[in-house]
Amino acid sequence: MDKFTLNSKEAVLMVIDIQERLVPAMAEGQKVIQNTNTLISVSSKLDIPIVVTEQYPKGLKKTVPEISNNLVGSPVCEKITFSGCTNEVNTILKQLGKKKIIMMGMETHVCVFQTVRDLLGQGYQVFVVRDGVCSRTQENYLNGLSLMKEMGAVITNTETVFFDLMKEAGTPLFKELSKLIK
Repeated sequence: MDKFTLNSKEAVLMVIDIQERLVPAMAEGQKVIQNTNTLISVSSKLDIPIVVTEQYPKGLKKTVPEISNNLVGSPVCEKITFSGCTNEVNTILKQLGKKKIIMMGMETHVCVFQTVRDLLGQGYQVFVVRDGVCSRTQENYLNGLSLMKEMGAVITNTETVFFDLMKEAGTPLFKELSKLIK
C-alpha cells in the first residue's frame, strides 16, 4: 500500500508550467490555481519542498502571480523541453532525496504527462492531482490522465492529498489548514 500513501517526509510538490499565457487558454485554469495554492500552503506548513517549472518563459511568460507570490524560496526552473525532468530539476530532486512526487500543472497531456513518464522511469512514485492539472480540451485532459494511470502513476485529488498528508484531525495545524478545503 506504500504506493498509495503520502507522508510529508517523503514528498515533493511539483508545479508544472502554470504560466501567464497558458492559464487563459485553460477551461479549468482558475480551479487548478486554487488547488495548487491549497497544496502549496500545506506543503509550506509541513516542510514539503516545492519545485516549479516554466516552459519557455520568454514566450509563455512567468508563473502566474497568484501562485508565484506564495512560493518563498522554491526553485523555479526554466525549460524548453516539454518534460520537466531537466538536468536542473533532476539534480534538485536527487539532492532532496525524496521518492514521492505530487504533480500539478499544465497541460495534462503534454508537459505533465512527459514529466510523469520521466519521473516514473527514474523510479519515483508519482501522485497526479486530477483537479490540479488541466488541458485546453476535456478529451486531451482525460487522455493524459488515462496514460499516466496506465504507466503507474496514482491519480488522486486535492482533498485526498490534503487529508493523507495531514494524517489526523484536531491538531492546531489541521484546524488552521482545514479552512483551505472548505
